[in-house]
Amino acid sequence: MIFLCILGSKISERIGVPALLVFLGIGMLAGSDGIGGIDFDNAAVANLVGTFALCFILFSGGLDTNWRNVRYVLGRGVTLATLGVVITAGLIGVFTWLLLDFTWQEGLLLGAIISSTDAAAVFALMRSRKVSLKGQLRPLLELESGSNDPMAFFLTVFLLGVVTGETTSWWSLISSFAISMPVGFLVGMAAGLIAGWILSRVSLEYEGLRPVLSMSIVLVAYGLSELLQGNGFLTVYVCGLVVGSKDVTNKRTLLRFHDGVAWLMQIVMFLVLGLLVFPSQLPGIAIPGVLVSVFLMLVARPLSVMICLVRSRFSLAERVLASWAGLRGAVPIVLATFPFLAGIPGSERLFNIVFFVVFTSVLFQGRTLMPLARRLKVDRPLDTKPQYPLEFDKTPKLRGDTLEIDILADAAVVGHRIAELMLSQGTLIVLIRREDEFIVPRADTIIEPHDTLLLLGPKIGLHAAEELLTRLRESTSY
Repeated sequence: MIFLCILGSKISERIGVPALLVFLGIGMLAGSDGIGGIDFDNAAVANLVGTFALCFILFSGGLDTNWRNVRYVLGRGVTLATLGVVITAGLIGVFTWLLLDFTWQEGLLLGAIISSTDAAAVFALMRSRKVSLKGQLRPLLELESGSNDPMAFFLTVFLLGVVTGETTSWWSLISSFAISMPVGFLVGMAAGLIAGWILSRVSLEYEGLRPVLSMSIVLVAYGLSELLQGNGFLTVYVCGLVVGSKDVTNKRTLLRFHDGVAWLMQIVMFLVLGLLVFPSQLPGIAIPGVLVSVFLMLVARPLSVMICLVRSRFSLAERVLASWAGLRGAVPIVLATFPFLAGIPGSERLFNIVFFVVFTSVLFQGRTLMPLARRLKVDRPLDTKPQYPLEFDKTPKLRGDTLEIDILADAAVVGHRIAELMLSQGTLIVLIRREDEFIVPRADTIIEPHDTLLLLGPKIGLHAAEELLTRLRESTSY
């Protein structure tokens, strides 16, 4: 099944459908209503697999997040991940209470379950089309999607207590939030700092154990946070964010490993959730499912985005695209298994509506996202660089760092030979990328406009080389 999912991901690129939808479809085909005939209806197992998988998916998301980019949209991103989730859940709750056969508690529970977004599906679709987003729109969506899952989880758990009668006071929501979120954040910061130190300083006899060590750190961080009444999902995301901002040993290898683990976890999670779905039950909830999905896509999500981005520097076109980019992914389906575990009557109906909402969101928003971005003129070509045939990764025995420098057309070094450059001792130009070709430099190699130089050396030497190579001709004026 995993093999089929990987093959299916290639097909999804050609037809413009997010790969996650293919994974889910394969799981459904393998289920009791499909050709596979696998009889699986254990919500507890699905919940356990989903929770385990989300830990590594969120850690990988934090690890791969570029802090230099997201820090400029930190305030708006956190607002979308918290207040935006609450607004979305509240609007869905009111809508289902007024128009569908739901109590207000059940409506809010449904709203909380489907309140988080999955930008991974958005960016995977963009990579397949070789496009990206302009300005700070991509960092905003990246930060929001990585940090709004903990808030959705927190609201879901609280509202489960309200529906079952275990939670009777809304004051407990405030007190619980005041404990779980700060504790989760602080544990994540501490775990990230400790993990960065361990991954940089601890020498292992077998290099293959280093990725395994990082996996154990993720599980320890999540478990410790839960023991301290913190939000474990927030902890692992923050932990990944902190580790990703550190210059740890073998960082490239670590990033690639956890990217692979995250994909494996997404495949396994969607397969299990697909097995849990009974397609024969979906026609019975098609009408309420369509109504909730349309309201979410056209009203709840846009309103929450417009409110959270009010008086921001984002243009109206960027806000519209951010509204439409709120695809629902695996997290809502995982959260929909919690009512099963709590023994709430009508859990199957709730789960099927959530599945229907996720399916329609990924299908319709995923297919129309890039045409809308093009029409709004907020898309741009994806920055892709050829993979270097020579790669350096920071190791204890590598004394120095690497740096890529793009040579501008009016740079002062254009037309000069490498032997004429006054680079500090120990700083070397090890490779030159010229268009799609790679050149091993020699003393008489002439630097041309738009070359990209790969340098190796100590930090001080690299800093001096950057100043030298980026200096413009004196005749240039702006």
